[in-house]
Amino acid sequence: MRDNRVSAFLLICYLSGCSVARFVKKRFGEQDVEAVLHRLDRLTQDEARTTAAEILGVVYGLVQNINVLMDG
Repeated sequence: MRDNRVSAFLLICYLSGCSVARFVKKRFGEQDVEAVLHRLDRLTQDEARTTAAEILGVVYGLVQNINVLMDG
């Protein structure tokens, strides 16, 4: 029954132009949402660093292979 109420509320919000962010902040508390967004931002930055490190490793490996081929 609870899921139906949440779905109905989301439909009403969508139809009335209510923002989902406002709904989430009211439902879960603004501080909780801010904490989750902060954590998500940190995770995104960590993922970007990890991706950059992986790319750097691949490029380094390619350069090493090219050097071996050129040296014969």
